[in-house]
Amino acid sequence: MINSPLSIYINWAAYDELSDNIELTEALAMRQLDELLRLRGLGVRFDYYVMDAFWYARDGAYRTWRKPHWPAGPDAWLAKCLENNVKPGLWVAGNSTHSHDPIPAWRDSLTADGGSLCLFSGGFLPHFLESLHFWVERGVRLFKFDFMNLSAATPAIERTMLPSEIRALNIAALQAGLKVFRQQHPDVVLLAYNGLEEAQWFAGGLHSTQSNTSLPFRKTVDVKWLEVFDTLYCGDPRPADVPTMNFWRSKDIYSDHMVRLYEQNGFPLHRIDNSGFMIGTTGTCYYRRTSAWQGMLLLGLARGGWANTYYGNLDLLTDEQAHWFARAQSLYLDLQAHAVFSTFGQLPGTGAAYGFAATDRDGALYAVVNPAQQTSRLSLPATDLPMRVLFHDAGFVPQLEGDGVTLGAEQLAIVGTGKYAGAAYDFGMQADVHIPSDIAPLPSPVCAADGDKAVTTTIAAPTHGSLRIILRQSDPRGGAKRTTGGAPPNGISLGQLLTITVTQNGQPVPVDINYDKAIWSGLSWAVGEVPAARLSPDAPVTIHGASREPAPITLSLQLYTVT
Repeated sequence: MINSPLSIYINWAAYDELSDNIELTEALAMRQLDELLRLRGLGVRFDYYVMDAFWYARDGAYRTWRKPHWPAGPDAWLAKCLENNVKPGLWVAGNSTHSHDPIPAWRDSLTADGGSLCLFSGGFLPHFLESLHFWVERGVRLFKFDFMNLSAATPAIERTMLPSEIRALNIAALQAGLKVFRQQHPDVVLLAYNGLEEAQWFAGGLHSTQSNTSLPFRKTVDVKWLEVFDTLYCGDPRPADVPTMNFWRSKDIYSDHMVRLYEQNGFPLHRIDNSGFMIGTTGTCYYRRTSAWQGMLLLGLARGGWANTYYGNLDLLTDEQAHWFARAQSLYLDLQAHAVFSTFGQLPGTGAAYGFAATDRDGALYAVVNPAQQTSRLSLPATDLPMRVLFHDAGFVPQLEGDGVTLGAEQLAIVGTGKYAGAAYDFGMQADVHIPSDIAPLPSPVCAADGDKAVTTTIAAPTHGSLRIILRQSDPRGGAKRTTGGAPPNGISLGQLLTITVTQNGQPVPVDINYDKAIWSGLSWAVGEVPAARLSPDAPVTIHGASREPAPITLSLQLYTVT
């Protein structure tokens, strides 16, 4: 098992064959390796380079590489990694198969639909473990397990066993096999991803722990996986069910929330892979490029996981940005190695302020977030040492007073105490996230149903600042209900599915929005703003919210004035 923090580059989001159509090729993979070495030369630490999904030939049983994308196989990539002291890693889809005609050694494990392989019956698992051993001999030192199907069984087994019995036997077989593999290869890191999280029946339907941040807490994730895996990831980055004007902050809140949920499930923070840092030019990260990357990096480090994963296009980072990256990473990786990491405040999905603390004998670093649409004060765990705001979003300036910090709506900040309150630890301001200097709720609007799945209200025009409009969508039981039009590049964007329109004197008024993206994971809210300068002060304003969600839903509006 890992005994210290690791820095792991994973090249997914530099390509994307699920939420986009950018394929993994040798040229793309080698280009990112060159960028990794460039950044490392500027001080950024990378211990591993993981080749993510779909490197393998579908009929090759994880032993041959896909052609024509890898005409000579992985030799050049493996050699260059090892020559530069970068440990190679490989993504594996576990017992999910993309071939209905697998190799002979797998056929007696195949499910009826040909999509998965039983782990406790037939030849698949022994052959799979041999394939991992084959790559270890080639220098691979990390495997990322994804797309596992723990309910897989052959047709004969399905006729004689209950689904619960099948799942239990698959889990037992995988854990037993990996325990032997770990004994043989104690220096190999194993990361657990999709398929190894539990699912629960909630509110009449099947919900994954990772699917929704409005669900009440249930213990759903099995800590026993940590007997064979170094870390378990807590969900692909996606927007939370907490509405934010800045779309990227909602993604921060999602990863923060999932870390807290896994902590409540009994996982030590250092064994949770938050997978929160993802820059890139593909649909899996909603084409964010490097938007709000500094806060994303700091939060990813502050959550305390020892598998520090960085996804996507390393070529997007300039040399200057790399120096900033290296400073933040160096500080937090050192703290991860010796400090105590903890959480405080409320559960992020509630929309109330919270934080992550890294504390040692010299002081502490507090990463604090206010998800709310109001200025909020958050008490800090210890305040007997000098304090300093080291980093914050632009706009509202966080205020330190007494035992706490006051944050603007949707704001992130880093606060240092003791040694870490020195100017040497300043990280400046995140200029591409702007927090209002003032925000105030308008009286709860009286909304009228306007046709099917639409609401309308009329208010007096604001005289200053901007009008912020929040449309929320819930299911019949009151939980957040996500709508999706599918993934890019052909998915329908949320700006067409959850809509906010404003009219005055019968004429449309433009609304500024940031959520108009094809979002594979769906969205349960819409947020827009109308500057008062676009409105006449002496005429009422009509606000209309609507949804194209096919399932039963309830819509609500919340209004604010922001400066």
